[in-house]
Amino acid sequence: MLCEAARVFVPLRARRRRVSRVTRTQHAHRTAPHAPPGDAAMKRLFGAKKAEEPPPSLEEASANVGKRGDAVDEKIRKLDAELVKYREQMQKARGPAKEHLKQRAMKVLQQKRMYENQRDQLYNQQFNLDQVAFTTQNLKDTTVQVQAMTAANKEIQRQFKTNKNLDISAIEKMQDEMQDLIEDSNYIQEALSANHAMPDDIDEDELLGELDALELDLQTETEAGGAVPSYLVDDDTEEALPSAPTATLDASGAELPSAPQGTTALEESPVAQKI
Repeated sequence: MLCEAARVFVPLRARRRRVSRVTRTQHAHRTAPHAPPGDAAMKRLFGAKKAEEPPPSLEEASANVGKRGDAVDEKIRKLDAELVKYREQMQKARGPAKEHLKQRAMKVLQQKRMYENQRDQLYNQQFNLDQVAFTTQNLKDTTVQVQAMTAANKEIQRQFKTNKNLDISAIEKMQDEMQDLIEDSNYIQEALSANHAMPDDIDEDELLGELDALELDLQTETEAGGAVPSYLVDDDTEEALPSAPTATLDASGAELPSAPQGTTALEESPVAQKI
């Protein structure tokens, strides 16, 4: 009996343990905080937020306004053509027909004025957009220029701080030394090109006085005889040739007497008279 009671008691104890374990697990699930739903679940439940489209640029807005202005211009051209047609018809019509055409032409003219006002408004809007676009682009360009100049300023400062070759004092000292070396070189060139054959005790005023005296002598001799002074004539100059004879010769070679003044030698000579 005891053995049978033990056998019945053991399964009851095991069953109670399992029931208590399940009860604790359920209680833990009930008391545990719920995890928030994920982003995917929220998107499925409420839907994803649409990405905002970028606003149109000023160039696009100006182009759209320009297209609208072109369309209004086209309507105005059509109305102008219609007015020309009505005017031609009114010139040929008489009576009530002419009045009817006149009323239609007035309506077309009113439409034209309305379209012209719209066109002017659109062109003014386009002009304003272009001005804003120009100002915006100008500011962007100015920003780029300022950034470039700022970077260049920093680079120049860095070069002056780190580059030893940009020392102003060193550069000025180098320039002074270079000037001294150039002067020394000029002194050396003058010393090498000096003429040692010329005496040092020559007076420049004395040389100028002698040159003036030579010029005066040359002028005096030229005015007196017209000949070149002897000290200016070359020793190697050839002797002057004798001048050609001026007497008249006959057929035998004899000299004929000179003819008196006012007559020729042929008229006075016997040979000329025979001829």
